[in-house]
Amino acid sequence: MQVIQILGEQLKLRQQVIATATVFFKRFYARNSLKCIDPLLLAPTCVFLASKVEEFGVISNSRLITTLKNKFNYAYTQEFPYRTNHILECEFYLLENLDCCLIVYQPYRPLMQLIHDIGGQEDQLLALTWRVINDSLRTDVSLLYPTISDSDRKNHPHRGQEDQLLALTWRVINDSLRTDVSLLYPPYQIAIGCLQIACVILQKDLKTWFAELTVDFDKIQEIARYVLNLFDLWKTYDEKKDIQALLAKMPKPKTQPSR
Repeated sequence: MQVIQILGEQLKLRQQVIATATVFFKRFYARNSLKCIDPLLLAPTCVFLASKVEEFGVISNSRLITTLKNKFNYAYTQEFPYRTNHILECEFYLLENLDCCLIVYQPYRPLMQLIHDIGGQEDQLLALTWRVINDSLRTDVSLLYPTISDSDRKNHPHRGQEDQLLALTWRVINDSLRTDVSLLYPPYQIAIGCLQIACVILQKDLKTWFAELTVDFDKIQEIARYVLNLFDLWKTYDEKKDIQALLAKMPKPKTQPSR
């Protein structure tokens, strides 16, 4: 998954493309052994296919190979064995294994709707408070007590916290792609699970809002555990140090004899 994420970032792809490529990668190995195709070949192939499915535009195969060789030269000891023609051949094999089911729904759109709903509730509270303030003008409180100063009004955290919550949840969803949740749960549940983690990190109390959701919270907690277990794993994992040993243990695909 890290290969796909870094490839996408280096090629300046949208996160939707990276996420779709990751799901293709996971779906393939959910059905097939690592002996079928080398992951170092399948990863750029998934990026290549996802860029077309998500209508980002066709990526140059040579750029894919060059980026992979430059960014992950620590992962292999010999010369990188794959060329552009290998990606084109692998693409057909990937399409066949996916049964040409290429539409992937991601948690990002449900997340935007959830954040909008959270903001909408706060906007309702603001509108009601505004009306109460208007009613208070019929009393003497404006003569007896101070109002909010302009500096306090500018420092009101409502909008900034909402944007911060969106950005952090987005990153947690990106991290969740390195787990199996995209194969096990629907996108809206993943969005809620990652939003819950972000609320805990930011110490944002939305218990009442979560309680009003009609979802299976056992599933939401399972998703959160997957992501939190990943965070725990990252504390002790050093990719550059451990990747060669992991690749050495991995089953190797059998190459066809040359004719």
